Amino acid sequence: MSTIAPLALTPPILQRVRAYFAAPNRGAAQPVMFDPAQNGGFNLNAPPAPWLDLGWVDTFERKFGTKVVPLRSGAPGLPLSQVRTEMDALVTLHFLNWGKLQMAVTSGSEQMNLLATTTGAAANGSGGAAAAAIPVQGGSTPTFVAIAASQLASFAPGQMIVVDVNYTGQTGYVGSGASGAYVSSPAAVNNDPNYIRRVSFNVARITAVTGSGLELAQPLIAGAPTTAMFAQPLLGFVDREGSNFFQEWSALFVIPGEQGDRILLHYPRLQIAASGTELMQPLAAPLTKVDTLARVAQVAHFRALPVTDTNDSVQVLCFRSYLPASATNLW
Repeated sequence: MSTIAPLALTPPILQRVRAYFAAPNRGAAQPVMFDPAQNGGFNLNAPPAPWLDLGWVDTFERKFGTKVVPLRSGAPGLPLSQVRTEMDALVTLHFLNWGKLQMAVTSGSEQMNLLATTTGAAANGSGGAAAAAIPVQGGSTPTFVAIAASQLASFAPGQMIVVDVNYTGQTGYVGSGASGAYVSSPAAVNNDPNYIRRVSFNVARITAVTGSGLELAQPLIAGAPTTAMFAQPLLGFVDREGSNFFQEWSALFVIPGEQGDRILLHYPRLQIAASGTELMQPLAAPLTKVDTLARVAQVAHFRALPVTDTNDSVQVLCFRSYLPASATNLW
């Protein structure tokens, strides 16, 4: 019979924190739950669906504002018990990578796509009037957008595109795959048929243009496009200081140990607590000020919102899990 000699406990030895985010169904108030019992040991380079890898982060810090106060009784005011009041939890981190999702989750408001503009469009801070969108054909997949051959000249390899439906008067949360904005009325968005594509997260980069459509570098987060969708070229992304829309995402932070153990921090509901800012991080000590070479990191501040644990109906802000290394003692 084979046996395993248990190893002595050692403190986790860690290097970095990796961030994964998933888009909740905001219209249904339904976050994305992560089950560490089922998926806690997943390959860090291949997270389980629908989690998206936002890369390694720096200066990760958790702050707790929950107050614990005593219940007192008697003339001396002796503490008989304790209760929690004003539950609050904050997360601060620096994203080392820049991209659509990293900008979005740190944004203080809607995160918009800079759609290619029509000729002569008036200048506007979040992009002017957009050029016409191209209808999507049947036969598309998450990594291939079928386009009529007569329309393929509008696209080129290396170009970024957004694929989503037209705005036709919808109100509430809009955007396929993830909520990009909340529309209160058609007039608020000027009845712009391109508005949903302006805020959509259903974006990708073209790797090749074939005779029947566009091959994509990454799968679209909304899955295979439907024939109700349209494709538009985009130049980049923009967010703004202001508005009353709060970004909300489900988040998972993984801290892999060098000895095989793993710490997982799951926040089912994280909302942005402050507008995103930038931090210049020098890469090396410069000889002079003009020699300074720095990395620009995005600073993100989040506040956790509560969910109910179905195992016992307790409201919680965060789930912290620890997966010990193989063959280690448990205490």
